[in-house]
Amino acid sequence: MKRFLIGICILLPLLMSAQSVKELQAEQQKLQQQMKETDQMLSQTKKNEKATQNKLNLLNQDIKTRKKLISSINTEMDVLNRDISALTDRRRSLQTELEQHKAEYARMVRESHYAEMQSSPLLFLFSSKSFQQLVRRIRYMYEFRQYRKAEVSRITGIQMDIDIQNNLLSDRKADRNAALQQQQKEKAKLDANQKKQKNMLNDLKKKEKNLASQLKKQQQRADELTRKIENMIRQQTKSSLTKEQQLIAGGFEDNKGRLPWPVEKGFISGYFGTHQHPVYEHVTVNNKGIYIQTVANATARAVYEGEVSGVLVLGNTYAVIVQHGNYRTVYSNLKDISVKQGDKISTKQTLGHIYTDAADDNKTELFFQIYKDRELQNPSNWITH
Repeated sequence: MKRFLIGICILLPLLMSAQSVKELQAEQQKLQQQMKETDQMLSQTKKNEKATQNKLNLLNQDIKTRKKLISSINTEMDVLNRDISALTDRRRSLQTELEQHKAEYARMVRESHYAEMQSSPLLFLFSSKSFQQLVRRIRYMYEFRQYRKAEVSRITGIQMDIDIQNNLLSDRKADRNAALQQQQKEKAKLDANQKKQKNMLNDLKKKEKNLASQLKKQQQRADELTRKIENMIRQQTKSSLTKEQQLIAGGFEDNKGRLPWPVEKGFISGYFGTHQHPVYEHVTVNNKGIYIQTVANATARAVYEGEVSGVLVLGNTYAVIVQHGNYRTVYSNLKDISVKQGDKISTKQTLGHIYTDAADDNKTELFFQIYKDRELQNPSNWITH
């Protein structure tokens, strides 16, 4: 029982670390999937070596994800190294214990009484000089045999424990070697991408004048869209909500930080608020929502149930406004829409396809906003992470 409890105490931390390793490996699989999606987006850009803001965004995302992956692999290796150290110490301790028991057993075998009992147990008993000695020898023989069985059992048990430690140690070392190979592979890719990133940044900075002008036009277009949306919201705003709208608003608010993404896959390519431009030091951007870059032909989907309260047209793209009580979500830069004003919408329902801009290196990007009444919210705080 004691050895069983000791074994549990030893194995429990290892089982917990094994679970931790599995969680880390699951995280790594998710990050690898994200990198595949980024590679897919990169493959959809124009087939040339020309440096563009779009290519740089995708490269930056790949570098960011790959750094997370390497960090996760390093953490996994730290866990595995601790396990290997603990298993090695435990195996060494068991080996010492085994040698001690073997030595004790050998000493026992050399005892004269033991030799006498083994060669002629009846003679050992009947050579007793008195009845009391006979009883003592019978008890001695019984206790000795029980002790011998127990000692053999201990030796066998320790040997089994050592075999278990060896197997666990072998598995952990194999996992560590696999993690090390993966780490080296990802680091080589990271180094190559960082070099490519540096070259691309240098190329783009040479075109600062033209690209800054293009950025200004994009900002004006985004501001115009925001003004139209805010005007529509102002016209629709009522002093009171129906009970159904209050329930929907409460559910929307309760799910802050857990709302699904408005696209099935992608990454945030432009964050909410005022930021320095990633290329130009003296240029700032003021985003009234978040930009989410995704793959070509991707669809926008509602992040929560509600009702389509408006559809806007800006140039050759659409924007859909979905009302959730006193909250509204806005999905802009759609090339087509599959809903109309007044439609009841369910969570994750498709609203339309996202526009792919052939003039901007085939970039497919959704502009996503959240309003509470007339006040803009940071969408990053609402969607799941």
